Amino acid sequence: MSATRRRRAAYPGPVPDLTAPTDLPDLPDLLADAHVVALPMRVRFRGVDVREAVLLRGPHGWAEWAPFQEYADRDAARWLAAAVELGWGELPEPVRGQVGVNATVPAVPAGQVEGVLGRYDRCRTVKVKVAERGQTLGDDLERVIEVRRVLGADGRIRVDANGAWSVDEAREALSVLASVGLEYAEQPCATVEELVVLRLALARASVDLPIAADESIRRAEDPLRVAREGAADLVVVKVAPLGGVRRALEIVAEAGLPAVVSSALDTSVGIAGGVRLAAALPELDHDCGLGTAALLADDVVGEPLMPRAGSLTTVRADAARCAVDPALLAAHAAPAERVTWWRQRLARTYALL
Repeated sequence: MSATRRRRAAYPGPVPDLTAPTDLPDLPDLLADAHVVALPMRVRFRGVDVREAVLLRGPHGWAEWAPFQEYADRDAARWLAAAVELGWGELPEPVRGQVGVNATVPAVPAGQVEGVLGRYDRCRTVKVKVAERGQTLGDDLERVIEVRRVLGADGRIRVDANGAWSVDEAREALSVLASVGLEYAEQPCATVEELVVLRLALARASVDLPIAADESIRRAEDPLRVAREGAADLVVVKVAPLGGVRRALEIVAEAGLPAVVSSALDTSVGIAGGVRLAAALPELDHDCGLGTAALLADDVVGEPLMPRAGSLTTVRADAARCAVDPALLAAHAAPAERVTWWRQRLARTYALL
């Protein structure tokens, strides 16, 4: 690889830039060792049946660049900055060796819940997808009730609506779902304004349920607005959409709210970056959404980064960054037209850094 150009990563939006520079490889070097894969999902998740990702190899290990296809290049640039940090930069030192992880239940029929949870080893917390298009509140309630049955009375359940509800729909749905016992509701409404109104409405209805912000953090021009306007009780942070581990740490510190680290439907390589973020947070009171390798039917590493006894370790995460299997890269290589699409997207996005 040719010499890297020392350059500061440019982060879109009004949030301050990183204080430390990042080694940005030359574009030809990135393209020379870029592998585009298409991984089948076990169950359709956020509209995705096949997860496409680009694996990049840096001097510190493999990195992943996989912004969702509908995202603009400006959004994808943050994902690329995160990948460069993981493969070429220096990561903060961990303050804990293990990170608690939640299981994830997609918007499946209640009869499939037990099978989904069976792929997770002793996770004490479960995130349940709700508000799926074409489904009803009754479907959501049946799914959450079945999770409670399988998990037991002491388990923690959180629901995620991905911003699909209006304020009135969220108030009604959460008033019903809260009866099963919820840890919190993640992004029940799409906008910061709606979240503020919803929190007040739930309080007036005597529904004691914390609200977590996800899309209002990772896709926002101003990710700190949620905290300033009192729109949430927790923040959900993801390494790739926020521009890297260090950038995410800064946002959590400035927000001053409890944080939950989650993945972005990553391969084990991407999840490893999330583990390093969770391990570096000064405080971590909630299990993290980093068990999503279970949603993939296959991975790019021989031993996917799955929780053991409900936890992931930084040791396994660091190993995953260096353990990409060439045979799996070849087996799941994306079709030629998709490789061209991703390489062209990488070139456009690189120009924004």
